[in-house]
Amino acid sequence: MKKIEIDDELYQYIASNTQSIGESASQILRRLLKLNSGTESKPGLQQEEEQAQTAEKEAQPKVQSQPAKPAANVFNILNKEELAMQKGVVGRFLFILSALHRTHKSEFNNVLEIKGRDRIYFATSKEALLESGSSMNPKNIVDSEYWVMTNSNTTRKKMMLHEVAKVLGYTDEAAEKIRDYL
Repeated sequence: MKKIEIDDELYQYIASNTQSIGESASQILRRLLKLNSGTESKPGLQQEEEQAQTAEKEAQPKVQSQPAKPAANVFNILNKEELAMQKGVVGRFLFILSALHRTHKSEFNNVLEIKGRDRIYFATSKEALLESGSSMNPKNIVDSEYWVMTNSNTTRKKMMLHEVAKVLGYTDEAAEKIRDYL
């Protein structure tokens, strides 16, 4: 096996095409490039260059009209392998929220509207969550200024993810899919 460096955008493209947990990058690229598992007849370097060029062409954004989904789509960057490596439900919860934040930075402040009966679920500071109720266990959403309450059961966290997806413009079907990643 050889190691290669690829840029983040290409990595996200490869990862977004994962079809099963544990599928390697080589397996994904072979499938996308329609290569069998055997060796090809071209010399190694020429074949690698052509594969890299084909992968880059595949990674170029394709213009498609999909009115049912928002323009920015978390499914394009949500890496199932990295998701599976997160520690527990809280880790996966924060990972999904972070991916949603990266995808929808300008609209993410809408999550501040999502509240429970007696307490808030999201805030822009740890203190704001702590003031809202006891046993909040606030955690920062990675690479954001947002904090989320994590001291709730898995069913509540799934509901929160569903609501986040809805306020960010996802359809019910897409919101359920996001929720089910937890």
